[in-house]
Amino acid sequence: MEHDMITLAHGAGGRLSRALTEEIVLPALGNTLLNGLHDGVVLPAEGKIAFTTDSYVVQPHFFPGGSIGRLAVCGTVNDLAMSGAHPEYLSLALILEEGFSMETLRRIVADIRTAAEEAGVLIVTGDTKVVPRGAGDGIYINTAGVGRLIEGADISPTNVRPGMDIIVSGTLGDHAATVMAARHNLTLPPGITSDCAPLSHMVEEMLKTAPGIAVLRDPTRGGVAASLNEIAGAAGVGILLDEEAIHVRPEVQGVCELLGFDPLTLANEGKLLAFVPPEDTARVLSVMHENAYGKEAVVIGETTADAPGAVGIRTPLGGIRVVDMPAGELVPRIC
Repeated sequence: MEHDMITLAHGAGGRLSRALTEEIVLPALGNTLLNGLHDGVVLPAEGKIAFTTDSYVVQPHFFPGGSIGRLAVCGTVNDLAMSGAHPEYLSLALILEEGFSMETLRRIVADIRTAAEEAGVLIVTGDTKVVPRGAGDGIYINTAGVGRLIEGADISPTNVRPGMDIIVSGTLGDHAATVMAARHNLTLPPGITSDCAPLSHMVEEMLKTAPGIAVLRDPTRGGVAASLNEIAGAAGVGILLDEEAIHVRPEVQGVCELLGFDPLTLANEGKLLAFVPPEDTARVLSVMHENAYGKEAVVIGETTADAPGAVGIRTPLGGIRVVDMPAGELVPRIC
């Protein structure tokens, strides 16, 4: 590559655009479907198909445990998995700012490749645009994903009934706390990193074990509080959590106390919530505990017929406080 920085010519569709694709994108992400470099791709697919799209603007672009590249793959893969689908194909659109470092772009594309390989998905089509210096923030990424619905899966909030167990796959708030700390130059212990991870393999094993799982959700922006309020409202059930069952790392709790946040409202990028019939709970937990991303899975509450649409949490003193839907974006640009 003859340039060290992105120029406007890299987005003009000519020789430099071709060089960007051939020298950075294809060596990292190339496959038989992408290598054709056509305007679109014809995908081999059977049965019901799930489709999703998301955009990523996180700042900083690199943080302990992840990067905007890893996040772009994991976020879209997880959205497909939460729909009960097996992720197969992603598109990748890069919006680059003039002057962005070519070496940084290589690092981000390498992270995309690593995450895609872990998730078992192929990047099959994409696009690159370049905006003038000062008109962007280095790099924005859009990914769209296509997946095949897992046989027997029926994932919808309308399947939720009173008396179901609510499982969370691990500790809460790690991603948002890590990004906030990196953004504000706060020091966290080395063990506290973003939880950014693809959950699709674990979800497939969960659904094979218990097809009756009612709904899955990855509690990203707005955290567990937003996800549970959305599900409670859509399902017309109450939700009662057990505060002592919810695990938050002490260091993350410290960041929350320092900056005035509730861990229940913080974004996660490698955790899921599952609403499970109680007769399936033990089997689902067993499968999750065998996966690296579910080793700390626990039941944190249950659905009830009381207070439809509301979420409450039982405190260690025996009282119950309401968990409201977060008002606005508490921590901007964490994904």
